[in-house]
Formats: sequence, structure tokens, C-alpha cells
Amino acid sequence: MITQYEVNLPEGKSTPDFQCKPVPVTVQEGTFAVFTAVVKGDPKPEVSWRRAKGNTADKEKYLRKYDESTGEHVLEANTYKCCAANEFGKAVCTATLSVTDGKNSTNPSDFRKLLRKSKVAKADEESDEKFWESMLNADRNDYERICAEFGVSDLHSVLKKLGEKKKERMRNKCKDGVIPYDDDAAEKLSLLSGGRTKDFILKSPMLEDEGLTPLDVVEKLKLLETGSNVDFVVKIQEIKAEEREDALFECVLTHPLPSVTWSGKGSALEDGEKYIITGSDHKLIHRLLIRDCEPQDEGIYSAAAGATSCSAWLVVEADGDPACAGEKKPRKATVAGGARLDLEKVAKEQQIKNREETEKILAAVRAKQDAGQVREGQTLLTSGRRDGELTESTQDAESDEATAGGLSGETTKMKNSTGNDANLDVSVSGTKAEATVDGTENKKYRVKYHLIKMTLCAHFCFVFSDPPRFNTEDLSAFSEPVRVKVGHSAIFKLHFLGHEPIKIKWYREGEELRDDGNTKVERFASHSRLLLSRCHRKESGEVKIKLRNEHGFVEAVSRLVVLDKPTSPLGPAEVTESSPTCIEFKWRPPKDDGGSPVTNYAIERQQVGRNTWKRVGEIPGVPSFRDTDVDHGRKYCYRVRAITAEGTSEVMETDDMQAGTLAFPGPPAPPKVASAFDDCINLCWSSPSNTGGSRILGFILEKRKKGVICGLYAVKDVVAGLEYEFRVTALNLSGAGEFSNASEFVFARDPKSKFDNVPSNFLFLIPEPPGKVTGLKDNVPVTKRATISNSDGSSQLLIPSSERSDSGIYSILVKNLAGQETFSTEVRVTDDPKPPGPVDLEENVPGTLTVTWEASPDEKRDDRLHYTVSKLDSTKRTWATVADRLFNNKVTVCNIMHGREYLFRVYAKNDIGISAPSESPTWGREKKKGEKDCDLRCAPTVVVPLKLHTAPKGYECYMSCAVRGNPAPRVTWYRNHVSLNTNTNYYISNTCGVCSMLILRVGPRDTGEYSISAENALGRAESSTILSVRGETQTHPHFHSENNKT
Repeated sequence: MITQYEVNLPEGKSTPDFQCKPVPVTVQEGTFAVFTAVVKGDPKPEVSWRRAKGNTADKEKYLRKYDESTGEHVLEANTYKCCAANEFGKAVCTATLSVTDGKNSTNPSDFRKLLRKSKVAKADEESDEKFWESMLNADRNDYERICAEFGVSDLHSVLKKLGEKKKERMRNKCKDGVIPYDDDAAEKLSLLSGGRTKDFILKSPMLEDEGLTPLDVVEKLKLLETGSNVDFVVKIQEIKAEEREDALFECVLTHPLPSVTWSGKGSALEDGEKYIITGSDHKLIHRLLIRDCEPQDEGIYSAAAGATSCSAWLVVEADGDPACAGEKKPRKATVAGGARLDLEKVAKEQQIKNREETEKILAAVRAKQDAGQVREGQTLLTSGRRDGELTESTQDAESDEATAGGLSGETTKMKNSTGNDANLDVSVSGTKAEATVDGTENKKYRVKYHLIKMTLCAHFCFVFSDPPRFNTEDLSAFSEPVRVKVGHSAIFKLHFLGHEPIKIKWYREGEELRDDGNTKVERFASHSRLLLSRCHRKESGEVKIKLRNEHGFVEAVSRLVVLDKPTSPLGPAEVTESSPTCIEFKWRPPKDDGGSPVTNYAIERQQVGRNTWKRVGEIPGVPSFRDTDVDHGRKYCYRVRAITAEGTSEVMETDDMQAGTLAFPGPPAPPKVASAFDDCINLCWSSPSNTGGSRILGFILEKRKKGVICGLYAVKDVVAGLEYEFRVTALNLSGAGEFSNASEFVFARDPKSKFDNVPSNFLFLIPEPPGKVTGLKDNVPVTKRATISNSDGSSQLLIPSSERSDSGIYSILVKNLAGQETFSTEVRVTDDPKPPGPVDLEENVPGTLTVTWEASPDEKRDDRLHYTVSKLDSTKRTWATVADRLFNNKVTVCNIMHGREYLFRVYAKNDIGISAPSESPTWGREKKKGEKDCDLRCAPTVVVPLKLHTAPKGYECYMSCAVRGNPAPRVTWYRNHVSLNTNTNYYISNTCGVCSMLILRVGPRDTGEYSISAENALGRAESSTILSVRGETQTHPHFHSENNKT
């Protein structure tokens, strides 16, 4: 492991690194253990040795040496760690020491001599040779049968002697150049790192021409495979990558290795979605791809091959384009800067060097064999399962320059995974090898092929691929969604098969699940289980299990559905029909139905102006509603709730909806004069043909005197001798309609003739001559308290000292010889309401106050009495209305701030007026002694003054400014110092201190100086500007603002 202290190193300087790392050592007890390491770095690093447990203070026991000629640091001790450090970094390498007991290091053959010797049952001299020949060629399962046939009873001794005979035959075959197969041999380490493997060495006849045994070749081959002499031809280089780009580290080795160890920022890296580790076919080029680089990926990355390693920095630069923040760029791999080497060309040159090195190794082995140093008794073994049988090659080599095709046609008998026989056919052509296996039930095999000198020996390693897999029925059941209620637990379980070890990972919506308070992952040899406790609705989604071993990976997907009540329906509601007889509107379904479909919607309705909600009922799960129980012209508000099998959602409240648009009645017929007198004119007219879709509530009659050219119609008493004209309009629920045409002019004077007939609609009728007049109250004759006085042309009903009980419908019944007529009117006797009772304050929820009061004594006698509540905040010093038109005796006030004092007043209102207030006790902070009141009052100021305006003729002009003050100032607009507040040609508004004025069509008469004045008790502020109309005579523009005039 290499640690770099600084990001940028000075030119020519470097961190410590190991050219040759200490290798693991195995020694006998009592002997010296020597570790050797070669380090480099500028400045020269200091080397120290440490043990994992204990120290190396004993200089006599732990001898340190440095060989200047070779650059080696040597420690003679049972130590484990070497550390090289300079001012720019440090490098640490570890090695293991294994100590064996010298007294007990006896060969296995020596142990057999110590066993109890037993007497072997002797066969006849004629059958002894046949017995041993049968035992040597037979399968192990047939040993007992052969011993029974030849009458041999001591099977243990026979097996012991059979082993010695097999070894003897193996030695003889090795001398003859034939590769034997030992069925009882111990397992050897496979050239591959994992999996179920079988190693076979196929002997080429060309070896005989070189004078080598296969054992010598295998020893050298293993030496190459272990990577003890591996170094880097091209090391990984520093990379600068932009954020969200890919970074690619590449290196080239001197000798082929199946894999190198990659580490980043002190931890080992594994192949996955973030890090992709690959290698070339010839195993010389190795790459590490880091996907979607982020700032936290910056650091030192290293590659370790055998005993050597190299490292480099990854620098992640921030995205230069802020507009693309958060967006994923097109995939782009960033490599080291500078002139990029052709790694394939470098690897091909290294292969040529390795081939030359191999030839030198073979020459050295041949020389060693000629010197008689070949070890006897060494056997070539298969590793893994020992059920293969290797046949002898029948190919002949023509010369040392023959190709590896001389190995083609080799066949190996073996057992497949089901125990049946299978033939393994090997075909070698050039540097490629192919293997065909039959009778293996679609098992897959990989071939690892090493060719030494291309003509001598081929080494094949067949890996039985056993990736993880699922049972079809279990997978089908697992794919079904798991539904649980919110707060309950969900369990996922799935069985699997495959070669161990198997890595098991669970994912939810692409995020890996780890054990915590609500998640537990259980892993077993044949199955895995995921337990999710106290599930929430937001945890619904895809659940995936992913299995991986060295032969492949597989995944299965299920789904978790957590059931909960739905969210509220989505608004705003859209009105699809609004007529005098119905209101129809629609809305959107809930954004989340809680995992269950919406079955119904609950509807509530409130008429605007009332405090109660009426439950309309439930409708099927269609997001629309048609209400036919409405009154034309009235406004309604609705509440909608979604209902599923899991519960009812929160409420969605609509805006006010009116039953039908404002349809005004048409104009009535022009009024006709029925009769005229000095002080009374009787008129009649017909109802309009167009009622506007609702009933006619009444009429409005207006008059004007003849000779008046303009002005509004007004209803006043007529003056005898003057001439009048009249017009009338009808009223319905929507309001007043159009006026009728004016009537004919009529003089207010007594007629000379009698009144003949009385029309159906009239204002008032005085009979001539006078008839009998009767007064009625609610269709019952009035009491004696009421007196009726008749005089010429008039009748009067008098109720002295009226009381509330005198309210009702009063009618005047007039009879004479020509007939009778009735006129009715409603009389309400009331008075200013009495104030409410005591006011109480209660805080049930922090930040809110519930204001309650006793009812006014007039509440039971006046059905139109209601209440108004005002609030005084100690920081504002002004009363503000918080609730109006309350028909109950309680209201909740929000936004109550701690540390302030509040006072509430409750008023009673009716049609006559308003009562005196009833005050509540002070709520909030108590005033301390000596504490002064905080006066927040201030004079008006113009925060944003008026701006210069130039508008084209005929266009609209909009002026605005902002003022503030406490108390709120009174704002007045002026044009040329003339007030505009009452001028209907200007639209003036004041919203929270933002004062605006709109002129719809600018004309020449609108040119001039405009100003605004804000005034309260503490002062006055002004601001002015000039409006110019384009195309008209221009004046010099100027504007100013003036604050705090007192």
C-alpha cells in the first residue's frame, strides 16, 4: 500500500515504492528466516521492519542488512511488515512466515513404515502376478470384489502395497516419457483461482527430442503463473477527469496474470456497476474503469501484480458548465494525458520477450536433466475431482519446429456432474485450443491453454461453470407482488442453486438494502430471506435479489405494495356546467391511491354565507359530480374525499361555484298611467317576457320631471301641477334588469272623472269616492293597538310604541262599489342589538386562541343577528377584524405570537346597527414594572415613487407606487391638484400599501401632472410625475416625492 502526502510532487521527486516485495517464507523450526525487499524513491526512503505482534528491538535476533550492490534491504527474523518512507509518502508491504516442526517433518512414506504390519494372505504363485495386474488396472470400487475372487482377506495391507506398486510403475513411465495418472494422488493447487477444475498435461512426442520430462516443464509453468517475477511494463498514470465522466486506468505486465488487485484510497475494489475490472485475452493488459466520477472518487488508485505494484492519482475537476449541473453527460472515458502508448503493441513485444525467456528456461531445465538432477518419484496429478483418465498421445512430432497442432486429438475420459461417463476431446491449432465434452447435460466448460515453445507441451485447465440459478416454480412465485398494510412486515424468500461461495445482495428501487432497525437480510447456503419491518407507503416499489459467484450472476425481481389510505383528490375543481338548476364539476383522482383503487367519493356541500356543511352522500369512483338541488344565483362550496378499501383520504375543498350565471330579466313594458292626482299618480305595467331564468322578486320605479335633460332617475313625492315621466325595471335573483322605455308625460293633478277599474299590479290606489279600508297583519285583522286613519285620498295605519312582536306582513284591504284591492308589505320591528356576554380566551394548541362568548340577549328574537370579532396586537396598536358574520358563539384565531399581548372585542350586528363591544381579558405577556410600551407608529413614507409615463393615444396607462405607515395612511390621487378618488374614469386601488391607478384609454385630456398623497395622524408623504400622450404637445417631464410633511 502506497500513501502519498502531497497531491503534486516536485519534478524528479517520487514516493517510495517496492521494486521487489518480501515474499512469504516457510522454514523449519530453529533455522533463520530471511525477508528481502528492494525499494525505490527520491529522496531515498528510510526502511523499517515491524512485526504484526511484538517488536524487533532485539538486534541479535533480528539482523538488518543493506546490500548496496543490489539495493536489497534484508531482515533475518520472523517478521511480517516492511515500511519505506520519505518526505513525500510511504509504502508498506506485508509477508507471512510459516514455521514447521523439524522433528516431525517426516515424509508420508516414513509414516507408513510405523504402521502395524500385518501378514498378507499369499496367493498362489501362478495367480499372484494376475492379481496385482488386475488391482493396478481396476477402479477403486472394484478392489473388494477382486480381493474376494483371489481369496485375499487383509485389504488394508493390499492397499498399502498397491500404492507402492503404482509409484514404482509411475517412475518407470516417467523415464519412458509417458505421463501417468495417479488415482490416489493428493490434490494440487489449480492454476485457476476458483471453481471446480481439472488440470491435464498432454505430453507431446517432441519433448523426447529435447530430453525433458513433463515435471520440469510444469515446475517452470507454475513459476510463471504465480507471478513472483511479474513487473509492470506500463504503469498506471495520473488522470484528470471532469465530473460525471468515466476514468480509465491501464497497465501492461511483463508476464500474463489472470487478474491484478485494484485498490482505491486504501480499500480493495471489486468488479461491479461502479468499478469495471477487465483484462485482455493474453492477460498482459489490465484495465480499471471508474464510472460517473464524482468529487468523492478523487484519490490514489493502485494496481498490485504479485509482489510489485504501481499507483497514480485520480483528480476529479468540477463541471465547467453550471447550466448542465445535475444533467448526465454522454458517456466518455478519460485516460491519462500526454502521448498515449499503443498498449496492444507493447503487449505483443512483451509476448515475444516471454517466448524467448521460456526457451531459456527450457534450455536450463534440459541442462539440469542432463546433469542427473531430475527428482525421481514426482508424479503429475489432477486437481479437484479425481475421476479423470488420461490416454496416451499417438501423435508423432516431425521436428522441434512443429506446431502445437501435434497435440490435437487428445482425449480424456472423465465423470460429469451426474456421475455418467463423458469424453473430453482436445483440439489445438496454433495458439488456440478447443475442447468438446459430451454426455454432460449442457454443462459449460472454459479452456485455459498454455503453450510452451509452441511445440513441446500444452497445459489445459477445464473449469466446470456452475453459475447461480433459481427453480422455475420458486421464481414464478417470487415474481408475484407482496401486499402488506402500512406498519406491517413484508417477507421475501427465494431458494437457489450454484457453486459456492455465492454473494447475495438485495435491492429496493435500485438501492442496496443493508441490515438496520427495519431491514434484516438472512443468507443461507440454499436460500435467502429479506424481512422488512414497519413498512411505509413510500417503501413500495421494485424488490430485487442478485446472486453472483465466480461463474456468473443471476437476479430475480418482485414488487412490494404497501397499502395505505389514499391522498386527497387533486384540485382545483373544474366547473363543466353551471345552470339555474344544477352545478356539475370534475376533479382529478388522488396522486397516490394507497395501493387500492378508489371505489367511492364522499361529497359535502356548504352554501356560501353559512357555517354548516351538509353531507350530500357518496358517488361511484368517477371524479365528477352533478348537483341538481341548487337555487339559481346562489353560490356553493364543496368538499370531496376519496374512499378505498384501506380508508378515507383527507379533504379537497373547491372554490365557490354559482348556480347559473347572472341572468338579468328583460325590460318590462313602459309604465301606463292609471290615474293621477295632486299628490299621487297611479301606474301599471306588465311583467317582462324574459325573466332571466328565475322568478321576479319585485320592481324598481323611477321618475323625472319634464324639462330635465340629464341626470339619474329618482323617486320623490310628486308636486301638484308638474308633469312627470316614469320608467321601471324588474328584479330577480341575479339583480336588476334593463329599464323599460319611459312612459308618457302625466300631470300631477286631480282627475275630473271617477276611477273605473283597478289593474293587477299597482303601487297604491285611493278610491274615489272613498270606500272601506281594513288593516290586516299576517292575514288577521290588526289589534286595537293599531289605529287606521282615513282622509281624502289617503289612509294611515299607526302602531304606537312598536315592539318586536309587531313584526310581520301588513296588508291594506280597500273596498268600494267597483271592487276591492289589497296591498301588502313586510314590517320588521327591531333595534340596535345588545352587546354579547363575557368573552373568554383558551389556548388549546400553541399559536392559536379559541375565543368564546355568551350570546346577545337579542339573538333568540332576531334571526338576522350575527357577530364580529376584532383583535388588537400590542405591536401594531390598531384593531383588525379577524372574523365577521358569525352565527355561532366561538371562533379560533391563528398566528398568535408568544411574547405579545392580545385583546379581543366581540360585536353583535343586525339590520339596524351594531352593538357596543364586549372585551376579553388581556392575553399574553404581562407588562413588567418600569417597562415602556413599544410604539411602532410611524409617519407615511413613499417606498417606491411614481415613475415617468409616456403612453400612445388610445392605449391604457398604469401607474403605481408603494407607501407605508402606521396607522395605515389615507391615500389620495390628484391630477393637476384635483382629487381623482371619486372620478369613475380612473380605476384606483390600494393593496397592502401598493397604490395603483389605471386609465383605460389615454387621450389628450389626460395629459398633465399626477400626484399621490399618503396622510395619517403623524405626517404626510407625496410623490408626483408627468403623463405625456404620444403625438400631443410634450411638456418637460419631471417627478418628485416628498415624505413626512407634518
